[in-house]
Amino acid sequence: MEMEKEHKSSHPRLVLVPLPFQGHINPMLQLGSILHTKGFSITVLHTAFNSPIPSNYPEFGFVSIPDNLSEQLISADDLLPFISLLNLNCGVPFQECLAKMVQKQEVENEPSIACIIYDECMYFCDAVAKYVKLPSIVLRSTSASTYLSRNAILQLKAEGVLTSQGSTSQDLVPGLHPLRFKDLPVSKIGTPEIFLQFITNIYKTRASSAIIWNTNDVLEQPSLQEIQKQCQVGIFPVGPLHEVAPASSSSLIKEDNSCITWLEKQKQNTVLYVSLGSLASVDKKELGEMAWGLANSKQPFLWVIRPGSVDDQEWKKLLTEGFVEAVGENGCIVKWAPQKEVLAHGAVGGFWTHCGWNSTLESISEGVPMICKPCFGDQRVNARHVSKVWRIGIQLENKCERGEIERAIKRLMVDKEGKEMRHRAKNLKERIQLDIREGGSSYNSLNKLIELIMSF
Repeated sequence: MEMEKEHKSSHPRLVLVPLPFQGHINPMLQLGSILHTKGFSITVLHTAFNSPIPSNYPEFGFVSIPDNLSEQLISADDLLPFISLLNLNCGVPFQECLAKMVQKQEVENEPSIACIIYDECMYFCDAVAKYVKLPSIVLRSTSASTYLSRNAILQLKAEGVLTSQGSTSQDLVPGLHPLRFKDLPVSKIGTPEIFLQFITNIYKTRASSAIIWNTNDVLEQPSLQEIQKQCQVGIFPVGPLHEVAPASSSSLIKEDNSCITWLEKQKQNTVLYVSLGSLASVDKKELGEMAWGLANSKQPFLWVIRPGSVDDQEWKKLLTEGFVEAVGENGCIVKWAPQKEVLAHGAVGGFWTHCGWNSTLESISEGVPMICKPCFGDQRVNARHVSKVWRIGIQLENKCERGEIERAIKRLMVDKEGKEMRHRAKNLKERIQLDIREGGSSYNSLNKLIELIMSF
């Protein structure tokens, strides 16, 4: 165990355990920042793989635990086996680390640990917390609707209605309107058995005292009400966490701020921001279709092409085939962008997204409508809600094809349909802002959560 930083404090200490992927690190550290402003001392126990950057959170303590994993074995295609292995490898070092922290607080009069807050995918924490007699709380970083749809998969599988590989049916799933069977977040990665075991592991009823959710009543009240009926413990929807937390960056990839200078030169609501997240990759054909769909739309765009998300040779080939000349000053391409700052910029009028939950929340919070191209997992659920429940986006259902992409961009950025989506998105943004302020449901949930933690 590597003690990277230590802090002396008289406030109760919270131990946070994030899953080491960008989309899970972000909400956990945002939650930590919120709770720190409420007087808690924060210690983050993290794996050696994808470890957060301590200098971004100087007020936190960071402790690295060995994960015994080889980075060469880790890829998006091995995500579920990786999470399973992580839970197998980290239990013992985590327990040893916690025991040392408890012993230290007794000997050196360190702040006492009030509880452990862990990502739902780091489910080994529950048994360890129980063993060392500490309360624990789960953080769910996906939507409430994703929880219900994953539970439905288990039920439908048991009833023989759904195979482990999912379905391409356009029929609506009973009780999950507007989700179709094809929208269910069935993993195409690994074996069906691994996926079903994954759902069972993260949703199994355990000894945890509560569940924190990065969502709110404005977006998902019916789903949250249904979940509370099913849960034996309290649920606390306190999101969007990034809106409540003090401004900070938890990005594992260096952000290119030059794109903000480019945005300053663009007209209001004209730029389409394109980013498919921190894990998705794009093949040769998709890359070309995306590029020429963007170019042919004649709409200004800011395109994030993350290192490793495309084949370098194919990307260089595309650049020599006239794409740069066709686009000219109309496009800006970066390896990674400060997404929250980009979405808040007045020039940005749309977001082409993979519909990961963090990106979806960030876009909604800035009133920016979306073009949704989900890649895997919960992204299909989120995309369906963006397009059919909140009606603030267009979902691309088919394979990437430049003509369809060009038409979708024009629908969102130019046509009356897009203007109506933008109006609904702005209204949703305003409702969320009210919800996180005093008297709002998210604000009240946070206060109740703090009361619970203080009661331990």
